[in-house]
Amino acid sequence: MDRSQINTALREHYEAFIVRTLAVPVEARDRSMNGKWTAAQQLEHIKRATAPVAMALVVPKWFLRWRFGRPNRTPRDYDALVERYKEKLAAGGRASGRFVPPMIPASAVDPIVADLRRIIATMEKRVDNWSEEELDRYLLPHPLLGKLTVREMLFFTIHHAQHHQALVERDLQD
Repeated sequence: MDRSQINTALREHYEAFIVRTLAVPVEARDRSMNGKWTAAQQLEHIKRATAPVAMALVVPKWFLRWRFGRPNRTPRDYDALVERYKEKLAAGGRASGRFVPPMIPASAVDPIVADLRRIIATMEKRVDNWSEEELDRYLLPHPLLGKLTVREMLFFTIHHAQHHQALVERDLQD
């Protein structure tokens, strides 16, 4: 997936996640199903996970190299990255620390949506400032997957919205 395809996927999958979450009735957005995160918490989690990626895209590249080193393996394609993430989840991997959302009232959903849309628009612009080669040359840390190339982190970011959209849909069926 090249930069243009990454940006298209970011835009499409995040908007689909947002639209699906907004389709949850207002009175159910802060209601937990079977002890799982609420739709509002899913939205907040995605915002918390996406904002650092957008910020990392403006960190000086020399700093990324100094802090995280150089890739020591062939970059994964989208499908391989998604498979690796699913393996980590199956092994018990979960969100932790600052990525775990507190209880979010239904009234906070609209401001979170506005923030998330702004973050994705900013991310798209920042992706355009990276060359195809640079996306595979620099690393970013992921709390569950370890060091990922910037392109892999963007793949994860795309899949992450799809993953949490599926969780919102699952919980509505319970």
